[in-house]
Amino acid sequence: MEEERLSLLRASLEAQKREIERIFAKVEERRRGEGTANLESLAYQLHNLYCAFEDLFKIVADFFENRIEERAKYHRELLWRMKISIEGVRPALLSEESYKLLDSLRAFRHFFRHAYSYELDPKKVALVLEDALKLKGLYQREIESFLKQLQA
Repeated sequence: MEEERLSLLRASLEAQKREIERIFAKVEERRRGEGTANLESLAYQLHNLYCAFEDLFKIVADFFENRIEERAKYHRELLWRMKISIEGVRPALLSEESYKLLDSLRAFRHFFRHAYSYELDPKKVALVLEDALKLKGLYQREIESFLKQLQA
């Protein structure tokens, strides 16, 4: 892969990783609070966290011209594609473990965006938070591994 294009991809992924880290910091801050307003704020940040990851996936998909045509399943399909290696195009970005954690966040994001008349269940938010915190320890290593495989 030509070095200039790879540098652009690396810079784009690094910028998006900084955005993800900024949101993780807000998640950490909100998880210490109490009350309904804080729970809602935490849920909003978990929603934002998945959106930031999805933006990272779009960077990868666009870079490799790996577009998704079916809009109805776009979010699920984009995430799924990040766990597969596409021979002759790119390695997988995500491990199976990260994929499952992110799928939990994706499902929560969908619920959060469409649950206008529902109260948030603190136990369910806590489960999603647990998944997000596990993901924090994985995703950076996986991005670095992905980039190293591209250079090989």
